[in-house]
Amino acid sequence: MSYDVIFFDADDTLYDYAQSEAYALAESFREAKLEVSEQLTGSYRTINQQLWREYEQGAIDLALLRSERFARLIADNGLTIPWTAEEFSHAYLRYLGEGSFLIEGAVEICRELLTGGHRLAVITNGIREVQLSRIGRSELADAFEHIIVSEDAGIQKPNPAIFDFAFAKLNLTGSRNALIVGDSLTSDMQGGINAGIDTCWYNPLRKPNTTSVKPKYEIHHLSELRTIVGLG
Repeated sequence: MSYDVIFFDADDTLYDYAQSEAYALAESFREAKLEVSEQLTGSYRTINQQLWREYEQGAIDLALLRSERFARLIADNGLTIPWTAEEFSHAYLRYLGEGSFLIEGAVEICRELLTGGHRLAVITNGIREVQLSRIGRSELADAFEHIIVSEDAGIQKPNPAIFDFAFAKLNLTGSRNALIVGDSLTSDMQGGINAGIDTCWYNPLRKPNTTSVKPKYEIHHLSELRTIVGLG
């Protein structure tokens, strides 16, 4: 099927967030003179995932998320470091923005879609400075007409208003002929459903869908998008 625009999520859809996160944690821990351990990184990831869920639900804002995850990490693990949570966050985000690691097949499918005449854009709940840095450093820096960040829109996925914001940026206010590709059922897929557009769940690990969210398509490799959009 031909779409006026294909929206991509960024983290864990086009960009390998786990690899970026591991790099940023290792570098910021090193700078803080902390020993990197599985226990400490595991603690951070648990805290971070919980806070991102709260952000998606609108329970907290992004400013709180940025520092609160490190405040909890310091408190929960009894860390003694010469940094405040805000200073820890600043270092971590700086390194996270350097971590531009692409998912296998991301460059190829985006180039094919562009050659096929498709318009591409990113919609992300991620932190603006980080996402723009990571995308700008990558081979996909020139692939997207717009990078829609929740900080700029003032609302995050799954709220359909962020899609309204994106359509306005693309001058497609009268059209809903779009596809959203993403890895999150609760954010990307539910957001697309709420906005009334087609949804494609990128599920490389073939996780079972135990939710009530029902994407129109499911793929396990980005190359499978070719069939969905009629590239062959």
